[in-house]
Amino acid sequence: MTTRMLLAGLATAFLTSVTSPASAQATLDAVTKRGKLICGVSQPTPGFAVPDSKGVMTGFDVDVCRAVAAAVYGAPDKVDFVPTNINTRFQVLQSGEIDVLSRQTTMTFSRDNSLGLDFGPTVFYDGQGLMVPKQLKIESAKDLAGAAICILPGTTTLQNLADFFRANNKKFESVVFENPDENRNAFFSGRCDATSSDRSDLASIRAVANNPADFVVLPETISKEPLAPAVRQGDSNWRDIVSWAVYALIAAEEKGITKDNVDQQLTSQDPEIQRMLGVTGDLGKMIGLDNKWAYNIVKGVGNYSDVFERNLGEETPLGLTRGPNQQWTKGGLLYAPPFR
Repeated sequence: MTTRMLLAGLATAFLTSVTSPASAQATLDAVTKRGKLICGVSQPTPGFAVPDSKGVMTGFDVDVCRAVAAAVYGAPDKVDFVPTNINTRFQVLQSGEIDVLSRQTTMTFSRDNSLGLDFGPTVFYDGQGLMVPKQLKIESAKDLAGAAICILPGTTTLQNLADFFRANNKKFESVVFENPDENRNAFFSGRCDATSSDRSDLASIRAVANNPADFVVLPETISKEPLAPAVRQGDSNWRDIVSWAVYALIAAEEKGITKDNVDQQLTSQDPEIQRMLGVTGDLGKMIGLDNKWAYNIVKGVGNYSDVFERNLGEETPLGLTRGPNQQWTKGGLLYAPPFR
């Protein structure tokens, strides 16, 4: 065998190993054989992950999980939800106890590059804020010099607060609680002057107060907090499935495809809608799914607007506006790559 032939053989063997379907589809194969998705969500958090009166899980992050289940199985309810706490959420994913983490988690450089995880697209553009009792008559976070601030451990919250107060030449006292219930109760009982978290989480905390009107979220947004689902690193096929499930929600809203009209949209003359819904092309087969995977997401879960409005929108206890979570065509940051 010549040196050239040996090198060619080694190159072929290497390319075969890195593109092997067995390694590329490890998670999808396991999820398919199991017959249900296992999704990590937060401990009960109104608007994001909370059981209803019948024990059925509801929430924005829950619906992201259901979108992935709909893509894989054609049924959004083939999913088990595992509540995870802030300190162990990444370990639970790393160990393989869950298939995807959909839990108000900020994508950061260090998390993306040091934990053995890959993040999907941003599902909610958020930012850290501070909330205070209205009776304190504080109008700005800059007026909180020396304040005791309730926070949770294992998040980016403390570093963001430290950066903000240092930049404004002020000091504060952090009061750390191990779980969300303790944190909320301490704040409501007056043990802290303020509490700080993502603004969406502050809305969730405020919504469960005996009198939400007694608390006000201050105007400053002191950080960028792009919330995104996460998967284990090294399985690009599974990351693609989770990512494009999110993109399907976003693109469906942009194209005007809803849960109610998705069947009528099957006859649309828009080539991209035809490809999305599996009328033409083989987009599903490219990622190991049925070609109707995106149709199944919209039919079972709805589009991004449906998910946002029923869980977080202005008609819910959280009362959030779309803000930056509006479509790019309306001045927001939501943008799905083309389905082609």
